[in-house]
Amino acid sequence: MVEITGAILIGADAHPASGGTFDAVNPATGETIAPAFAEAGPADVDAACALAAQAFDSFSELAPEARAQFLDAVADGIAAIGDALTDRAMAETGLPRPRLEGERGRTIGQLRLFASVVREGAWLDVTIDTALPERAIPRPDLRRRNVALGPVAVFGASNFPLAFSVAGGDTASAFAAGCPVVVKGHPAHPGTGELVARAIQQAVKACGLHPGVFSYLPGTTNELGGALVADPRIKAVGFTGSRGGGLALVRIAAGREEPIPVYAEMSSINPVILFPEAARSRGETLGAAFIQSLTMGAGQFCTNPGLVIAFEGSDLDAFIASAATALGASPAQQMLSPAIHANFRKGVDALASHSAVKMVARGLVGEGVNQAQGALFVADADAFEADRALSHEVFGSSSIIVRIKDAAEIAGLIAGLEGQLTATLLFDEADEALVAPLIPLLAGKAGRILANGWPTGVEVSHAMVHGGPFPATSDSRTTSVGALAIDRFLRPVCYQNLPDRLLPDALRQDNPYKVARRVDGAMTKA
Repeated sequence: MVEITGAILIGADAHPASGGTFDAVNPATGETIAPAFAEAGPADVDAACALAAQAFDSFSELAPEARAQFLDAVADGIAAIGDALTDRAMAETGLPRPRLEGERGRTIGQLRLFASVVREGAWLDVTIDTALPERAIPRPDLRRRNVALGPVAVFGASNFPLAFSVAGGDTASAFAAGCPVVVKGHPAHPGTGELVARAIQQAVKACGLHPGVFSYLPGTTNELGGALVADPRIKAVGFTGSRGGGLALVRIAAGREEPIPVYAEMSSINPVILFPEAARSRGETLGAAFIQSLTMGAGQFCTNPGLVIAFEGSDLDAFIASAATALGASPAQQMLSPAIHANFRKGVDALASHSAVKMVARGLVGEGVNQAQGALFVADADAFEADRALSHEVFGSSSIIVRIKDAAEIAGLIAGLEGQLTATLLFDEADEALVAPLIPLLAGKAGRILANGWPTGVEVSHAMVHGGPFPATSDSRTTSVGALAIDRFLRPVCYQNLPDRLLPDALRQDNPYKVARRVDGAMTKA
């Protein structure tokens, strides 16, 4: 069984605290959980980044099969931890066992997805324009491939202690691209983070890789994260969290002597548009389903449906009544930390005290600490448009229903929204004339458009996009979930007239990696 010691993991070594320490806290009881964890500091950042830089050349040029085997080894290591990982995560987050077991499966699955992506080789984007020496203006031999950016800093997320944390999508996709990773662990679940970090550490050793491929820095301070992003050896950043935290990192990265990209997933209220015929034919059913999505995991999902736009009338009244009844019977749920619970209560209180907003339902009052009591509000379109604060995310099971008079008001509301991770359309066939003109508008506002579903739940697949225009993410061209996430940590390099013996393996004439390539404009099979 892997022991949790509270150490800082730099390469192959474990360093005890040399300065301050912090405690893990059980959010359900407020009790601390042993052991104390070391606060990483500037010297630890320097050591981890130096090792990552040393590891970069060998890891970035590792053959695809060897890199894929490493990703599989990390997945195997996380699976091998067994119940100890789930038990610790339950104690540190208050999340139920089935949710965490599912999340561990997703974490393992996305590591294996990227192993398959690496083996398949399309991420290299090998492109060859052969020489045309007889042309009036001769063309040289040109060969292009993608290469890794460099060491990547990854910030663990509060709401997904496995799938968006130490070995989550940012780490998996950076490894797949050939980038060493330095993780700043989230202080809300440091024991969980250490268990996963030790599994990665063991995989690095078992695969014979340079120890600098991975380091883990636990800590609670903003200064730690800032120092990591500011380190000149870090070449990109992956972050999932608050808008304030993400933008702080963006500013640090932009202010460096060498600015670097920060791929931050931040803030989204994920609008749901309910159309008239759907409301008429199944409004009560949709109202109950809406609350199931809203309260899932205490609403602590970045795709939580925080806004519903619907046509006023008796059908909407029935939808609201059904939602209110469902929410009124919904138990309070444990939130991930005291700080997240405090911010949730602050956001709900602000909506409840707003003169243009009506509260229509609350969930059941919790008996324990840090429990979310769901909240549902209603406002009209004019009030919503007049106060941008009403469109700000309340992280937790809180949502606002905006009544509209006609289809023209929908377009105006969409135009006024910030960028979103998702936008959902609830419609019947008779609504499609209203739906069709909105799809291009929503494509300009969201990274994923759903029909007759709910946005909570993100499939890890090749086609998935989990991103969107600002402030959903800091770079709308990317996704943090799915195979496309690897592109964030790659850049193209062209090689002109190099002898075959000096070319990287991916570009050599005999194609040793056996990947598909575009040669003189035509795709060739591996």
